[in-house]
Amino acid sequence: MQRVEWTAELEIGINVIDSQHRRIVDYINDLVDAGEQMSREQLAELINALVDYTYSHFAFEEALMEEAGYEFLNVHQRTHEAFIERLGKLHDRFKAGDDISAEIGGLLQAWLINHIMEDDQSYAPMVRQMLPAIESRDSGHWMKSALRRFFS
Repeated sequence: MQRVEWTAELEIGINVIDSQHRRIVDYINDLVDAGEQMSREQLAELINALVDYTYSHFAFEEALMEEAGYEFLNVHQRTHEAFIERLGKLHDRFKAGDDISAEIGGLLQAWLINHIMEDDQSYAPMVRQMLPAIESRDSGHWMKSALRRFFS
């Protein structure tokens, strides 16, 4: 598994989402860099953080799309749900003692890039258009509240 290099092609033009995607890429790269150097406990911390952050990102992204009135939210949610199921099974295998670090990193790497380039690009224009209204609503309260709710 190779490191993921963040490029402008991966940006969807929504800063809060782009920064979350970059954080997932950082986690994947941490997994790539870990190799054999990490203890099982350290690897567990990293994988748990990566899985938890990915789930939080999906929930935040869906809430943002809902707030913006994105008409294909249900389709996007089903895509997330299918991936969460795959990721959850791998996470369960890890907890049962299997070494799945390369597998989980590879899955996230391939899926994330495809998901950003295809699925996320489809909602980005509409959300970008609605974002100023969302951010100005209640002096930015919705955004701050959503970030706290999903990433605390």
